[in-house]
Amino acid sequence: MGRKLLPLTLDNLQDLPKRCRACVFWELDPVSGEAAVKAGTPALEKEAWISAVLLDWGSCGRVVYVDDVPVGFVLYAPPAYVPRSTAFPTSPVSPDAVLLMTGFIMPGYQGQGLGRVMVQTVAKDLLRRGFKAIEAFGDARWTEPACVLPADHLLAVGFKTVRHHPAHPRLRLELRSTLSWKEDVEMAIDRLLGAVQKEPALRPL
Repeated sequence: MGRKLLPLTLDNLQDLPKRCRACVFWELDPVSGEAAVKAGTPALEKEAWISAVLLDWGSCGRVVYVDDVPVGFVLYAPPAYVPRSTAFPTSPVSPDAVLLMTGFIMPGYQGQGLGRVMVQTVAKDLLRRGFKAIEAFGDARWTEPACVLPADHLLAVGFKTVRHHPAHPRLRLELRSTLSWKEDVEMAIDRLLGAVQKEPALRPL
């Protein structure tokens, strides 16, 4: 099985699931996101966001390929580039951390260690850029696939709660710890990324 992880660019944006390409849950604030959906322009807004972040900050995602077939992705960026991050009651994200926005591995490819490799690749990238941690807003009441990752899955893969909340706690993962994960964490990572729906849709908080 040949697998590779490539930085997300405008050239391979089309390799994300269709609805993910047109989902601006994280990229726009709630009001602007709703306006984009009503105007029918979320895909354009997504492309513009990725372009702007690439130019200003650099790579903000990874796409996973198995035998040249796209099977998963992860998105991340400093909170300053993620308007939705300020809408959470447990914001702001710590200044030394990058926000894990969302991630996904296609059914049929989960449980193969791809999630672990993906997160380790992100960790190495961010360590090289001088960041110390990844933070994420979890959904403590998660009952069905959505854009916000389930809090219990984040906890299961090593995240620690840094600010409690009944609905959306903020969690943190120290980057150096990801580089020495044991194999038994592999399945938990795959469950985390596999918990996101196939094609996340915009939803209100």
